[in-house]
Amino acid sequence: MDENEIVRALAALAHPLRLQVFRALVVAGQSGLTPGVMQEALQVPGATLSFHLKELTASGLVTQERVSRHLVYRAAFDSMNALLGYLTENCCAGESCAVDADPLGCKC
Repeated sequence: MDENEIVRALAALAHPLRLQVFRALVVAGQSGLTPGVMQEALQVPGATLSFHLKELTASGLVTQERVSRHLVYRAAFDSMNALLGYLTENCCAGESCAVDADPLGCKC
């Protein structure tokens, strides 16, 4: 991912509802979720959910597929992993403290 894609992805996740939607899609895995299922689970109006799904899709963190009459949204795991990789690329300058169970033990 280039820096513009990273910024778009982080901006998309920087909203509480979009973060909830993305987390739900990650948990759902490759089966994904329809907007109706998400709307019911998150108790949000359809138009609001649609707006936030559009933002997540535009960021590249979510994919959309038409299956019969339904839209199915899925987390784009490759993009998510690229984002996580970018964020952890220089963590602790390569020291093992990044996986230290004791955060106070980190020498960052």
